[in-house]
Amino acid sequence: MSNQDSALSRLLVTKPLDALLRESQESGEHSLKRVLGPVNLITLGIGAIIGAGIFVLTGSAAANYAGPAIVLSFVLAGIACVFAGLCYAEFASLIPIAGSAYTYGYATLGELFAWIIGWDLILEYAFGAATVASGWSGYLLSFLNDFGIHIPPQLTGAPGTALVWYQDNWQHFDRIKATLETSLTADQIAQLPHMVASFNLVAFLAILGITTILVIGIKESANFNSAIVIVKLAIVMIFIGIVGYFVFTHPDETITKNWKHFIPPNLGEFGKFGWSGIARAASVIFFAYIGFDAVSTAAQEAKNPQKDMPIGIMGSLFICTILYIVVAGLLTAVVPYTSLNVSDPVAVGIDATGIKWGGFLVKLGAIFGLGTVMLVMMLGQSRVFYSMAHDGLLPKWAGEVHPRFRTPWISTMIVGGFVAFFGALLPINVLGELVSIGTLLAFVIVCAGVWLLRRRRPDLARPFKTPWVPFVPIMGIVVSSALMLFLPLDTWLRLIIWLVIGLTTYFSYGRYHSKLAKGLESRSRLIVFGAALNIVSSLTAIWAYSYIETHKLVAEQTATLDFAKSTLYVTAGVLAIGVVLMIVGSVRKK
Repeated sequence: MSNQDSALSRLLVTKPLDALLRESQESGEHSLKRVLGPVNLITLGIGAIIGAGIFVLTGSAAANYAGPAIVLSFVLAGIACVFAGLCYAEFASLIPIAGSAYTYGYATLGELFAWIIGWDLILEYAFGAATVASGWSGYLLSFLNDFGIHIPPQLTGAPGTALVWYQDNWQHFDRIKATLETSLTADQIAQLPHMVASFNLVAFLAILGITTILVIGIKESANFNSAIVIVKLAIVMIFIGIVGYFVFTHPDETITKNWKHFIPPNLGEFGKFGWSGIARAASVIFFAYIGFDAVSTAAQEAKNPQKDMPIGIMGSLFICTILYIVVAGLLTAVVPYTSLNVSDPVAVGIDATGIKWGGFLVKLGAIFGLGTVMLVMMLGQSRVFYSMAHDGLLPKWAGEVHPRFRTPWISTMIVGGFVAFFGALLPINVLGELVSIGTLLAFVIVCAGVWLLRRRRPDLARPFKTPWVPFVPIMGIVVSSALMLFLPLDTWLRLIIWLVIGLTTYFSYGRYHSKLAKGLESRSRLIVFGAALNIVSSLTAIWAYSYIETHKLVAEQTATLDFAKSTLYVTAGVLAIGVVLMIVGSVRKK
């Protein structure tokens, strides 16, 4: 075998299933504790899924993309999740070990693809938790405001977020700009008190609190999550009961009026209503479904993973899909979709029924709901780091298990620290689409992995078998890929930059410390040069991206902003060159 073939084989080496199964049977103070049953797993999934989708994204997606047809968008996104969920269920029962899609990719596609998936999952879990933390802070601030408790506005938003004092409350200017322009003159808007936020203290403290709960123990975290899920579901059912009764008794004022144009005509722009708007909305609200796959990251802590993991994954997905469709339908029936581009659309829906105390309950439900989303996403991220460190791709400390709590406490604390700062420093709209595209990419790889493993190892005993293979995996790949294509071009650019940063980390560290690939003794000059090029380009891209997003919020158009946009595209090309140099250096290593 040539040196090139040997180096390439190291990049694509797969982890034997026998080794994975042995790891899943490990016990002792350095292993994870198996304490989760099917109810815990279902509530973990519900805790992660029900949150931003119902309480935030439903209204903005309906107002901007689909109108009342947001119901069809939820159906489309739910179908994609069903295909992916069936594939996740087979892997989770076959390979009951922490790591989720990362571990599945390692067993089927090879180390390089496994690293890409693991790095990609950071977008889903860590960045997703940061995004939710930003949204959670908005509901808590509104809730506190109802009781006359006001936090300094400078500490209520990401740096550069424009705030305006309107209706006795500090509100995000970009969210209510349209409302202000229709109800006030330009001079009146200018006379309103304005402020620019500098740090989201509420989001920061929330993540630190969730991190503490996760470090204490998985059982305590699961019980805490289960209790909150019960409260959250009760509040969602109250909304369905109140609004459903109002719609049933006032059909002319609701469905007949607000569903007159169920699929609003396209405005001449792709993704702005019509059928393309339904697809665009499905891509955007896909963030709402993120969470059911997080159940699979806890496989190594399930009592009977072969039986309980499929129940947890499919059970939570089914329950939440039904709730999403019902809530979206009632919301667009009781309120014109053009009035739903607000931060609290569900509260607006209950207010439309005349029952004012309902808004209080919705805010309370959002606080609980988004809190459990943060908990499950951060749990998933720390478990992925645990698996990657166990394989040598990350430093050993990332996989250290606390001797008393039996949780990966160091990685949990580090993830919590990063997420806390992301949630405090970045606005919620910056990361939402990145999280969706990262999750969809993981879904594509998992579906491909199930199909590939069926062909390579048809002899394996599978406690749960995905039905209709290869139809289900192929449809999962097709639908998820299609939803990715409907996301904006700049989201793809951010994904590429993020993956390039990850590949730089892999070729600089992971490849030389991998337990399975045995590592290499030294790095070629091409690898060193490519890594240096990527580090400089990544820092430049991060500056350009941060500058663009921060100044876009306050609508500043300057020469520096144009320069930052051009720089972002140039650095994307330089990053690609750096990755090519590192790959060539790896393959040519002697």
